[in-house]
Amino acid sequence: MQKTVQVCETFTSLQGESTFAGWPCFFIRLTGCNLRCRYCDTKYAWRGGRPCPIDKLAADFKASRLPLVEVTGGEPLLQPGVYDLLKLLVKRGKTLLETNGSFDISHVPEDVITILDVKCPGSGSAGQNYWQNLRCLRHEDEVKFVLCGRKDYEWARQVTSKYRLIKRCHAVNFSPAGGLLKPQTLASWIIKDCLPVRLNLQLHKQIWPTLRRGR
Repeated sequence: MQKTVQVCETFTSLQGESTFAGWPCFFIRLTGCNLRCRYCDTKYAWRGGRPCPIDKLAADFKASRLPLVEVTGGEPLLQPGVYDLLKLLVKRGKTLLETNGSFDISHVPEDVITILDVKCPGSGSAGQNYWQNLRCLRHEDEVKFVLCGRKDYEWARQVTSKYRLIKRCHAVNFSPAGGLLKPQTLASWIIKDCLPVRLNLQLHKQIWPTLRRGR
């Protein structure tokens, strides 16, 4: 068992994205990321942090008394210890994993809900997508596309159709990249095309617009 992971921060907040948006949540943000997406809003998690025992993190989640925990980053699957951490967390409550889609998710423990990013061309990281992930999504999992413009939207539509994502997983989330695509514009495209996807806005940024971390 991997007994420690490198942690950037832990905090309590409201879940800001996915179909769990609005839920009180305990967040565990791990350090390190292998991608450098142009719109990244957690660059502070690329390096640094502190080693933390996984049993302490599980105990902290339990002590928070919150109904939900999310392991995020950075990129959590960079660290071998994340799998043992997830096994402990899922015994204590509903557990989410948010991953950038460049690593194999087939080893994520059962009952952990994966929020899988699929990187669009506008991110600059589309070449790092691990495409096999889209074939091993479970019914409870969700997919997220962050869109920088119309080309990303059309690309995401094609991927959603090709891999039959609407039927394969619980939700397909389309998110406008902050400062690059207006939510109103993306909403109009989805409505016009009658696309059965979910407009995914970052709720935490609407509630705490001036905070840069810990929310």
